[in-house]
Amino acid sequence: MKRIGFLSFGHWADVPGSRVPTASEAYRQAVELAVAAEEVGADGAFFRVHHFARQSAAPFPLIAAAAARTRRIELGTAVIDMRYENPLAMAEEAAITDLLSDADGAGGRLQLGISRGSPEPALRGWEAFGRRAEDGATDADLARATTELFRAAIAGAGVALSDPAVTGQSRPLPITPLSPGLPERIWWGAGSRATAVWTAEQGMNLMSSTLLTEDTGVPFGDLQAEQIRLYREAWAAVGHDRTPRVSVSRSIVPIIDDESRRYFGVRAQADAHDQVGYLDASTLARFGRAYIGEPDVIAEELAADAAVRDADTLLVTVPNQLGVDFNARLLEAIVRHVKPVLESAGAAVPAGAVVAG
Repeated sequence: MKRIGFLSFGHWADVPGSRVPTASEAYRQAVELAVAAEEVGADGAFFRVHHFARQSAAPFPLIAAAAARTRRIELGTAVIDMRYENPLAMAEEAAITDLLSDADGAGGRLQLGISRGSPEPALRGWEAFGRRAEDGATDADLARATTELFRAAIAGAGVALSDPAVTGQSRPLPITPLSPGLPERIWWGAGSRATAVWTAEQGMNLMSSTLLTEDTGVPFGDLQAEQIRLYREAWAAVGHDRTPRVSVSRSIVPIIDDESRRYFGVRAQADAHDQVGYLDASTLARFGRAYIGEPDVIAEELAADAAVRDADTLLVTVPNQLGVDFNARLLEAIVRHVKPVLESAGAAVPAGAVVAG
């Protein structure tokens, strides 16, 4: 079965047309959209994390609030910028949030997407959070080192020595609480083929976005499908003892009523092609196309997208500033009309399989 979730960047702005004028509204509506997504049959509610911007940040209070209002839907991030995180504080918060999400004793629902992150408004903003790379290391090195300690902590490794004056001995102490199963629900947001291979070697699930930080001249879906293939080959070569998951993100807007046509109808042709440009001053990126149109048309187009076919999870980037009702209708249309076509076009590639090509 193909999992369908939404990905919200959590924008807010008090401007004409925005139904999310304040941070309070952004967070309240994020929880309401998670509830609505579960009601219409979607499988996941994911939130982007940004700092120094009018977008969602500090995801654990938001996810815990959504967990209290839902029972089935997966709750996650896509992605947390690990340059900014204290790994042990994050490990405690993640474990507690995952435990709170266990609505019926079946296990936690937290799906934690993490990565180096994207360009932020602040110059070396992570340093304002008290985070600094070791001498000679890059900010990418900082993100990976933070991730290594975070993953060790949620797996129960000793991360501090006990005080003999208090405990009578000196021994390694793990963080508490721990949440069983959480270590297997960590995803790395990989922007390139090489990073996808590294992700497999580390034993993390693969989360691929609507852009890749490289371009080979082939369509975005084909380039991303190659990334997924290399990931699965690397996973098989290492011999991890579990089946990984792979997600891709797409901008999808089914034209289902006058409102969706008014907002997006004129963009259907203009956004129907990939774009190549610079993510920052030095990073060339290929940006995937948007899928805008009648539900049956975009369903067939998505079924022809190689990466969408190969992934087990599809995250739909939603225009959150248009409000809960608008986005709930879009998600319902995707679940009803797009998801069955994707599933009938062929089951997702088994997550541990190696794809030839």
